[in-house]
Amino acid sequence: MKFPQNVLEEIKKHLISEEKRVESRLMSLESQDPFSDPERLNDNAASDTEASEESNHERMEALQKELTSYLEDITQTLARIKKGTYGLCLSCGKMIDTDRLAIKPVAKYCVRCLRLQEKRH
Repeated sequence: MKFPQNVLEEIKKHLISEEKRVESRLMSLESQDPFSDPERLNDNAASDTEASEESNHERMEALQKELTSYLEDITQTLARIKKGTYGLCLSCGKMIDTDRLAIKPVAKYCVRCLRLQEKRH
């Protein structure tokens, strides 16, 4: 079963919008990271300020990693739409449940294959 072209266009539009939102968020996080300030090397901040900056940096780094991974998922999903393979499980090749895709448009695996992968890891 293939998706109707109008449905694919809506999904594509949504993903492109998400892509822009995530890219914007990543740039915002980068500018908020206390470690991105070149002047930071020259300041003589108190140790509690240093600890707070370190903690903020670690949180921002984790969020950046998560958003970067999501951005990669979006890019891969847009490529699958272009190739005509959107909605097919990357593991077994069967159609991913449309309810799952409605909730998570970047889903790569059907529920069965996802569970099998989770058991392996």
